[in-house]
Amino acid sequence: MLHSLIVMLKISLFIVAFAILPSAWAARPMVTDDARLTDAQACQTESWMHLGRQRNELWSLPACNPGGNFELTVGGALARTSGQMDSGALVVQGKTLFRPLTTNNYGMGLAAGYTTAPGNGQSGATYFYIPTSLSLADDRIFLHTNLGAIRSREDRETRLIWGIGSEIQTTERLYAIAESYGQDKGSAFVQLGLRYWIVPNHIQVDTTWGSQLGHIRDERWLSIGLRLITPPFF
Repeated sequence: MLHSLIVMLKISLFIVAFAILPSAWAARPMVTDDARLTDAQACQTESWMHLGRQRNELWSLPACNPGGNFELTVGGALARTSGQMDSGALVVQGKTLFRPLTTNNYGMGLAAGYTTAPGNGQSGATYFYIPTSLSLADDRIFLHTNLGAIRSREDRETRLIWGIGSEIQTTERLYAIAESYGQDKGSAFVQLGLRYWIVPNHIQVDTTWGSQLGHIRDERWLSIGLRLITPPFF
């Protein structure tokens, strides 16, 4: 009986924790993923608005790490193009680490999943990538790289996906980020941004500006995000 009550309490806390959160691959605001996981036995939600010239998107990606070395993310987005609602997006991803990231050292892992893009007529795709991270200057600087592949369900075409990014701590709570990412076909994307811990390791806000090389004016966007991390409760 006591065990059942404890299990029910944990489930209730989980529901409450995410009921109060507003509607990753990577830790916001980066697209390039890092070799880190959500805190062991805890959950987080990354939510953000992606504001473009033609389409606005509202994303929410809840993730949990119940066992310590496996993070499961299930979430998606709502999209609005030229004032009209589009079909949303779906993301389901699992991630684990081969080598945890430590201070002044490197970490490496593996992520794989299924995703659909926002917008009408978009097909789904399966993907995987290897995130690698390097810590420098006692964790004041991080460098991240991603390398993997994505396969479209509709045209059955496999493409290389890549990313390279950096985080630089500018104050005790403020970080600057810069990254570039893309596929082996088409122009690369670039993004610059800031993240700030309102409550260290629990509440973070962020903002970015980004675009696609060769289409800076037409493809530019702004994002504003919120990241919430629960205490361990599994």
